[in-house]
Amino acid sequence: MEVAGRSRRPGSREEAAGRAEELRRRIWHHRKRYYVDDDPEISDAEYDLLERELAGIENAWPDLIVPDSPTQRVGAAVEGDLPTVPHAVPMLSLDNAASQEEMREWYDRLRRALGTVPHLEGDVPLAAELKIDGVSVSLVYQDGSLVRGVTRGDGVLGEDVTINIRTIPSVPLRLLRPVPFLEVRGEVYYPIAPFQEMNRRREEAGEPPFANPRNAAAGSIRMLDPKVTAQRPLDLLVWNLVRIGGVPMPATHSECLAFLGELGFRVNPTHRCRTLDEVEAYFQEWREKRDTLEFEVDGTVIKVDRIDLQELAGSTARAPRWAVAYKFPPRQATTRVVDIQVNVTRSGALTPVAVLEPVDIGGATISRCTLHNEDELDRKDVRVGDRVLVERGGDVIPKIVKVILDARPPESRKFSMPRTCPVCGSAAPGRRGSCSPAASTSPVRRA
Repeated sequence: MEVAGRSRRPGSREEAAGRAEELRRRIWHHRKRYYVDDDPEISDAEYDLLERELAGIENAWPDLIVPDSPTQRVGAAVEGDLPTVPHAVPMLSLDNAASQEEMREWYDRLRRALGTVPHLEGDVPLAAELKIDGVSVSLVYQDGSLVRGVTRGDGVLGEDVTINIRTIPSVPLRLLRPVPFLEVRGEVYYPIAPFQEMNRRREEAGEPPFANPRNAAAGSIRMLDPKVTAQRPLDLLVWNLVRIGGVPMPATHSECLAFLGELGFRVNPTHRCRTLDEVEAYFQEWREKRDTLEFEVDGTVIKVDRIDLQELAGSTARAPRWAVAYKFPPRQATTRVVDIQVNVTRSGALTPVAVLEPVDIGGATISRCTLHNEDELDRKDVRVGDRVLVERGGDVIPKIVKVILDARPPESRKFSMPRTCPVCGSAAPGRRGSCSPAASTSPVRRA
């Protein structure tokens, strides 16, 4: 599978039409891998580049927009054995911003959408919160009791996962105060520490690891057997009040979340911001602190705080104009293994190292990635020529998350560790081969 990347803007309408069709085909393919199969082939950042390029072409040539373009849809079509349910209020996606400049452009569009608003002087009041990297769901309560839980799906139709939602301990089955009707939306997530332990067990059992906690959460919440879901440590944070009946809607988003907290929900903490400078300060603070959290976040979400201004700003077919995702730099990317070398450490251990086509992850160029030892190499079965998903986590040490098997060259060969030290020639017995501790630490190339 070709890696996503920036392309030049087409010079003619004919060229643009061909490129747009190619992008649509690739985006729909990756959406299915992401939303339906829970087995992505490219990183989120690479996928975002594809969508950005398509949106740029369609903005330049509006007549090329087709009804089934990914820019006109939220997710992928629902497939599988779970029943589908229509969303009474479409469950839209969010537009993305990747820089201060793009945040300013979003804010300028917002001001134009709001026009002249009585009693609004100066900056638009905003609310900032963490963008949890999980699975978005909608929960409906009637007479204070949970009656339905539905995934985002394609934004119009979602999958009914009520029976699995009910297994999550933090989801209230009955509200602390009676409310005739309520619809909230939130994020189901898989905590990081249990996720890492689960992936370790899967690899030891010869099963493919999940690419990230989001995919683990998606696979867990869509299980047909709720007993399996109940064994997974899923959690949920609520981030929006959509509809309410029998009691007044609070005036601001911040007040909505405070109200939901009083009803018994775990809510995503929100921070009020008066200016874009305060938004940037919040963004930079959590960019540095993201690794202190128990769950993965891939950015912040910035929303208009006043509900009446949200309604005035409205939405496009795909996303609300009153909210935007301000994304952190990527921590995952795909690249190709060009070689596997063997290092000899000072203790005499032989350590396989993957040499990669250089790739930028979070502002750092990654060209090498340790495979630790022969057991790890065998579990992941990394081969020269493989396309791999690489992650640079909080400890900044890059690791290979998974091999993209669909992209494996047919002529690839399994890599075998040497049984003698490639530096000094002494024996390197056992699964964790070692030689003389005095051996050189220089890497040795293996063909």
